[in-house]
Amino acid sequence: MTDTASAQFATFAQALQAFERGEHTAAALGTLARQQTALLAALPARYGEVLLNLLDRLESSALFSEESCSFSQKDLVANLGMWVEKARGALAEG
Repeated sequence: MTDTASAQFATFAQALQAFERGEHTAAALGTLARQQTALLAALPARYGEVLLNLLDRLESSALFSEESCSFSQKDLVANLGMWVEKARGALAEG
């Protein structure tokens, strides 16, 4: 893993934690994640696909109340947390 990918991984992981604390909007988290191009390039392609899918759903869920949206924001955040852990492992192997 390159130093840039490592730094971008840390940036995204910290931003996800900040989102969980209510310090970021879903849109801000999505924008930041999409800017981590070195991180996405360092991971297998499916990681980027999964991340972007989760972010799209998270951003969509933010537009509706929890009851009217088919995506649970809490579940999406948990899935993003699992993505971070799996990406950490994939980066360590690579």
